[in-house]
Amino acid sequence: MQDTVKNNLLQIQEDIAPYKPNIIAVTKYFDESAIIEAYNAGLRDFAESRVIEAVKKINNLPADVKSNSKFHFIGHLQTNKVKKAIGTFDYIHSVDSYKLAKVISDEASNAGKIQNILLQVNNAEEEQKFGFSKSEIFDVFISIKSLPGINISGLMNMAPLGASEDELNRLFEEIALIKNRLENKFNYPLEELSMGMSQDYKIAVKYGATMLRIGRKLFIK
Repeated sequence: MQDTVKNNLLQIQEDIAPYKPNIIAVTKYFDESAIIEAYNAGLRDFAESRVIEAVKKINNLPADVKSNSKFHFIGHLQTNKVKKAIGTFDYIHSVDSYKLAKVISDEASNAGKIQNILLQVNNAEEEQKFGFSKSEIFDVFISIKSLPGINISGLMNMAPLGASEDELNRLFEEIALIKNRLENKFNYPLEELSMGMSQDYKIAVKYGATMLRIGRKLFIK
């Protein structure tokens, strides 16, 4: 797999040049050996979507891989898993409600930590997906911003599977505009835009994606 990951990574880097977003290896469908292979290929950021499985996987990693890597949670986070999540993940990308943000705030404060979070925006308005609506994000931002124990690092979005190129351009551009409007309205810098996956990363980078969440494009030959 090592050559596969290295070759795929080189292809992805070529695809997105001259942009240099952070490539996050989505390892949720792979075991810890895949994390090690990706680490050996030069990647240092890894994403999971299930807390309990991720904790086991991360704890099985060699000490150097674990200590030199950052771990990202990208799935829907249940409030009863928050305590384990803040002890495991450097970034929680999928904060989709004030209630969840408040629980993260409480648990992080109790642990004496500042937890990096991203707010998930469902600007495609898909009923089956979580996230704030385009208007709701402006209503709730100031309340979340004032919570202790968290740092709003940026926004996260998931484009619909099978979306046309025109739709992807529209959705990614819209998220970038929402980010800029939030920064200006609340005088709050948002460093990260987590958008773009295996099927649409080439478009996402054009609109300022700073984090690409890539799984199968990295690991499958």
